Amino acid sequence: MNSIYEIEAKTIAGETVKLETYKGQPMLIVNTASKCGFTGQYEGLQELYDTYKDRGFVILGFPSNDFMKQEPGSNEEIASFCRINYGVTFPMFEKIAVKGADQHPLYAYLTSKTTNPEFGGKISWNFNKFLISADGRIAARFGSRTKPQDEKVIAAIEAELGK
Repeated sequence: MNSIYEIEAKTIAGETVKLETYKGQPMLIVNTASKCGFTGQYEGLQELYDTYKDRGFVILGFPSNDFMKQEPGSNEEIASFCRINYGVTFPMFEKIAVKGADQHPLYAYLTSKTTNPEFGGKISWNFNKFLISADGRIAARFGSRTKPQDEKVIAAIEAELGK
């Protein structure tokens, strides 16, 4: 796979979307979970989305049950949880595997040292964040402990929006 834009994913409502839909927009791709110590980051992610969406920035949430079964719900339950508890309006996708034998092609692309030599490497936990530039390059990666409002995250997003 040569480009992130070749990858397809299903929205949390079951609609297939090609990531090329977001071509020309900086994206923050995040693996999420509803029963994790970092779940509160949904609030910060929504704030980032609200702050920058009018400038073309988008957040894509990918729920995963890969870490201590912290995302046990159905896609419908996850969508409801995110909407009710955090007012999430950024695009959410169906629950996927971000590691292991069933790893989704998006996360195979993001974690591969071939397609992502600078920021590749396995997903360590829920709420790992990949910043994708408007031209589809992986511009930055932030771990679970880095909050969405961290100055490094904001600086990286603003740098991408300024290009």
